[in-house]
Amino acid sequence: MFIIGCTGSGKGSVARELAGRIGGEIISIDSMKVYRRMDIGTGKPAPELRRAIPHHLLDVVEPSEEFSVARYVELADQAIADIHQRGKAILIVGGTPLYIKALSEGLFEGPGADPAVRARLMETAQTQGREVLYARLQSVDPKTADRIHINDLRRIVRALEVYELTGQPISALQTQWDEKPGRFDSVFFGLRHAKEDQSRRINERVRRMIDAGLVDEVAALLAEIKPIGETARRALGYAEIIEHLKGRCTLADATEMIKINTRRFAKSQRTWFRRFSEVEWTDVAPDTTTGDLVDEIMGRKGSWWSA
Repeated sequence: MFIIGCTGSGKGSVARELAGRIGGEIISIDSMKVYRRMDIGTGKPAPELRRAIPHHLLDVVEPSEEFSVARYVELADQAIADIHQRGKAILIVGGTPLYIKALSEGLFEGPGADPAVRARLMETAQTQGREVLYARLQSVDPKTADRIHINDLRRIVRALEVYELTGQPISALQTQWDEKPGRFDSVFFGLRHAKEDQSRRINERVRRMIDAGLVDEVAALLAEIKPIGETARRALGYAEIIEHLKGRCTLADATEMIKINTRRFAKSQRTWFRRFSEVEWTDVAPDTTTGDLVDEIMGRKGSWWSA
């Protein structure tokens, strides 16, 4: 079962209570929780929660390493096979839309990489700014631009690369991906908050991250012998705090930018999630408890978890 939703929607708490009730295990589907020692900013569950409920696909690579969706699918497939063999319910929980899509339906088979094209695009980003590339993407493929954050240089470059190599926007090529059958016999449950409530939850989440020591966590990563990699340093919360630690903005300004960028990311998540027609969404009221949501999942899905 997949439990999905925007950042700060309460997916993890719901999944852990559900797993506790049915004896299940959790597979994280988050592109940044895979990095070790990036705990506060990615919202990883506390060690005691992870000891109580088995979690998979957390802390699998160093922050200095690059990580791909293909590698994620490979590792997730191994975890799924292991949990299934032991007869446990599998809860796949997170909010990285591309990873959800790839794991449930398969990887998008686009044209191969062209080093010359990528090098030219990266040079443009370095000399003129990634904003120039993002504006170009908005012009040639607005659908894809709407799903990609302006700070996600890797995906911006890939989308422009595909456009240059094929003459077609990657969003058009991905329509064939949408027609693929699912890789697993799965059910999808989604948590959805009103926009105002979602923003409030995000702001509170950011405040807790700062209070918990996010600045110290980022400073420690920057001080490691192997520098934090390009992908990891783009993570929400980390990119903004890095700017603060470099003296380019105050902590108050960095905190506000984390809130703004997280709200923008939530908007892109909502856009992506509209593609997942099989998801059964629940509109969560501010006073809805975790127990209420777990009761609804178990009631709505009947005996799926006991098969």
